[in-house]
Amino acid sequence: MIFRFLILSDEASDFIREIKIDAEASFLDLHNVILDSVAYAKDQMTSFFVCDDDWGKKIEITLVDMGSSSEEDNYIMEDTLLEELLEDEGQKLLYVFDYLTERAFFMELREIIPGKNLDKPLISRTGGLPPPQVVDFEEANQKNALTDLFNEDFYGDSEYDMDELDKDGFEGLDEVNGNAFEEDTF
Repeated sequence: MIFRFLILSDEASDFIREIKIDAEASFLDLHNVILDSVAYAKDQMTSFFVCDDDWGKKIEITLVDMGSSSEEDNYIMEDTLLEELLEDEGQKLLYVFDYLTERAFFMELREIIPGKNLDKPLISRTGGLPPPQVVDFEEANQKNALTDLFNEDFYGDSEYDMDELDKDGFEGLDEVNGNAFEEDTF
């Protein structure tokens, strides 16, 4: 069985990679072909996360054993086959390639091709340049701080209530550029 993954980045809008890999390959095999496809060095700490439909992290697959003493299962890339954790088309994954700043590629299992096998992974589609493999930690923190600022709930952002609108504040604005406002547009 062959898995076809689509890989995108929220940092580079034109970046795309498509990888075909045997379902019996390990997450380490997938890790290596992703890094090869973007020409990243293989000396960084990375992890895969199997996600729910809203990109919520469910299961982590680490490059090395983190020595966790938790009661949860620990998955290591070298020891975990893709088919052990992935079974449905549309399954979402995150591939965290810059662990310090939590930068990641968004992945989706786009197609499962039964009855076929691949001896080695195949990069079947490339487009755009990948984002840099690592960024300055302080630069990333500044960017995240600005993002967090704009993600705050501003007045009226989370729940808009028509009764909260101060229509008196719009007096004299009955027409703008010759276009009359209708009552329903407020």
